[in-house]
Amino acid sequence: MRLLLAEDDPLLGDGLRAGLKALGFQVDWVRDGVAAERELLNQTYTAAILDLGLPRVDGMDVLHNLRTRGVATPVLVLTARDAVPQRIQALDLGADDYVVKPVDLHELAARLRALVRRSHGQAQDRLSCNGVDLQPASREVWADGEVVKLSSREFSLLHVLMLRPGRVLTREQLENHLYGWGEEVGSNTIEVHVHHLRRKLGSHRIRTVRGVGYAFAAQSSPAGTGDTVTGTDSGLAPL
Repeated sequence: MRLLLAEDDPLLGDGLRAGLKALGFQVDWVRDGVAAERELLNQTYTAAILDLGLPRVDGMDVLHNLRTRGVATPVLVLTARDAVPQRIQALDLGADDYVVKPVDLHELAARLRALVRRSHGQAQDRLSCNGVDLQPASREVWADGEVVKLSSREFSLLHVLMLRPGRVLTREQLENHLYGWGEEVGSNTIEVHVHHLRRKLGSHRIRTVRGVGYAFAAQSSPAGTGDTVTGTDSGLAPL
């Protein structure tokens, strides 16, 4: 899950970025409203954490501008502004959640997972499809009832594929989801992760659509062929 964090306080921003990364999130951090708006208009993020008291452009204006331009990325407002009228204004402008500082890190992570879950119309956190179960909160995976040990990248890749079973995601889309700024991505990195997932979960569960990308098979034939692929996605926001 790739996040944009817009926070101008250096100590809080550094702590949130480090804490969320330790919980399995990929975090890009900006420190003013101009940068926040630019990144959310031009990059794909699963969700955004937006402070309101940002320099250069206020967070309320950032939120208004994004929604006016059709950016649907889930936004969690994290701010010291606790007045009820400000909460109402932010929610009416398109914020998906409003949290007053300070916040417990694990509560923040749970709220972010809830934003993503709601954006995909899911009633519960646990994903289940084609014999595979994935629990985002604990970062656990089971295949046919057996625990499967995955690396952090493998888990993130499986998570994004299972959020849209049967939908084809391109390599670029998957790279944008798995890697943040400044992280070097090899030309065959995604292919390597897919290979490892197939080895651990069974090759029939992840389809390759040649020249396009990959999809988690919504269902499998007994022979492991003929898995349903329903189409392609033009972007990952929101995921």
